[in-house]
Amino acid sequence: MRNLLLLAATGLARLLHATEYEVPAGDVGAFFAKLPKDATYVRFSAAEDYSSNGDIVLPAARMLIIDGRGATLRLGPASNGFTTPVADQKAAAQHLSCRYTIKDFGEVIGGRKGVDLQATLGSVVSNCRFSGQTEVAVDLRFCLMARLENLLVTNPGTKGIVLRQGDWPGATGFNSQSNSSVMAQCRVYAAKTTTIAFSVLNSGGVRMTDCVSEGAPVDHDLFLSATVDGNEEEPAGNTVVKSFTLANFHVEHAARVASIHVNMPSKCAVSLSNIYWNGAQPAPVIRYVMGQLNLSDIGWWNDGFRIITRISAPRINVERCHSGLDVGDPKAKSDTRAGVLELRDPLPNNTQLKLSYVRVRDKAM
Repeated sequence: MRNLLLLAATGLARLLHATEYEVPAGDVGAFFAKLPKDATYVRFSAAEDYSSNGDIVLPAARMLIIDGRGATLRLGPASNGFTTPVADQKAAAQHLSCRYTIKDFGEVIGGRKGVDLQATLGSVVSNCRFSGQTEVAVDLRFCLMARLENLLVTNPGTKGIVLRQGDWPGATGFNSQSNSSVMAQCRVYAAKTTTIAFSVLNSGGVRMTDCVSEGAPVDHDLFLSATVDGNEEEPAGNTVVKSFTLANFHVEHAARVASIHVNMPSKCAVSLSNIYWNGAQPAPVIRYVMGQLNLSDIGWWNDGFRIITRISAPRINVERCHSGLDVGDPKAKSDTRAGVLELRDPLPNNTQLKLSYVRVRDKAM
């Protein structure tokens, strides 16, 4: 009986034991394809330089830590980097029990994407540099409560960091969001081809703090939208998206279309605070379509900065901002202009700017 108990205890210990593996020099994707199911920690410590011509498909795991140990990872042109592909919404819901931490890579170079996580809960990407991905450096789809921190994205071909809903069969903007996720201390240094530095689509409760957008001009530094069908010619209609928060955002270059694009549901609170645009902006600093936009603690304001709205009656609250961020003298208002606010490229039947829902409080001197 005693021997049986010892055998049972030993078996249980093996089941509960965290198992560590070292990635050998060679093809990383091939190694992960054969990674034992008991793996909980994988370290890149056998070489300084690694490569993967194809995708690095992560196994389904309750928790898997991938430690770059400062190594360089070079990806093939068609590679999606670290990825967790799912077939459909049913498979995605099952995969939500999986969680990954990808950390401490000196540099991830090339590929279509560096990280392409789908359908996870509580995953973290931390302290990595991504360079030269042709599509997106870090792409999260249906990644609830994810955390992106201390990421340096350099010369993304099209987009830097994207948080969005799933796009597989059965996924919609209502059932597969990247809700309650955080981006903290992330920088995107744009290439000439980069269109968007940071993008948040159909996801609520997202917080973005202490981030930087710089390098070559982009279409948008932040593209924030909850249009279920992707049609930006209509106000966002995703009723399950309730809030977005941005704090301490540093913009070091010019935008071609608008620095920040806001098209969120009418009952969604969009809070933008402590934004610094360094230098003149030829394009609008904010392009507003819909949402409850709250601007606060913006202490620097250039006389040429403009906030444009595409609807006649924008919902905008301004508090504790530079005195130049104002709608001006009511007597000087026109049908399309009031101080820094301008009705431009209006949606159909939006012909006259109205300030009924615009409030400016506690102006700084």
